[in-house]
Amino acid sequence: MKLRVDVMLKEGVLDPQGKAIGHALANLGFTGVGDVRVGKAIELDIAENNAEKASEIARTMAQKLLANQVIEDYRVTVL
Repeated sequence: MKLRVDVMLKEGVLDPQGKAIGHALANLGFTGVGDVRVGKAIELDIAENNAEKASEIARTMAQKLLANQVIEDYRVTVL
């Protein structure tokens, strides 16, 4: 089963990469762009046919390795 884990910095955590992208977009003439946040998407192919079990496995992976829960939030999506 294919899943995606999206990892983003928590609200209130400084995102210097997002700030740099926001400034670069403004310099390129893109107006009206508010706050820019950068994250990562991790796609997994798990050997499990049950979507609920596969999601639980992916959540465990995120908690143990894929996301730093102190500063990041994550979301698991079945593809």
